[in-house]
Amino acid sequence: MGYAEVTVVQGDITQQQVDAVVNAANRRMRGGGGVDGAIHRAGGPAVLEDCRRRFPHGLATGDAGWTTAGDLPARWVVHVVGPNHAAGETDRALLVSCYARALAVADELGARTVAFPLVSAGIYGWPRQDAIDCAVATLAGTPTTVEEARIVAHDAATAAQVRASLSE
Repeated sequence: MGYAEVTVVQGDITQQQVDAVVNAANRRMRGGGGVDGAIHRAGGPAVLEDCRRRFPHGLATGDAGWTTAGDLPARWVVHVVGPNHAAGETDRALLVSCYARALAVADELGARTVAFPLVSAGIYGWPRQDAIDCAVATLAGTPTTVEEARIVAHDAATAAQVRASLSE
């Protein structure tokens, strides 16, 4: 095992040509808003059906599991449940766990390229710079067979912040 090359692109996570995309899901695993809603819409009903079958009771915060990617260009969706900072879940170890567990699941699947959102940095309210620093440090410092861990930023300002964190 080695370490993934951490890269950043500005764009739509549902359009990434990778083996797996990471979904910032909620505990219920039944779709939602933000990245979760976008992945479920783009992946179609097969993603939700697989979530229901594989995760009848959802997933715990900090954990990860996979489903089909349905109609997405990726082969798999790796679902992670990030901590909801806005609701008082402020243990950074849970956020670190999301990235580390996503890499472990990708390793089990044989995925070599994985696209990540900034987990918990949207509606869950994790402070953006810390979310970026956590993603970069965990993805760069976790042994894995994943070759590229691509952080997908939805806007230019966030992409620039990730690039700055990568260059430090």
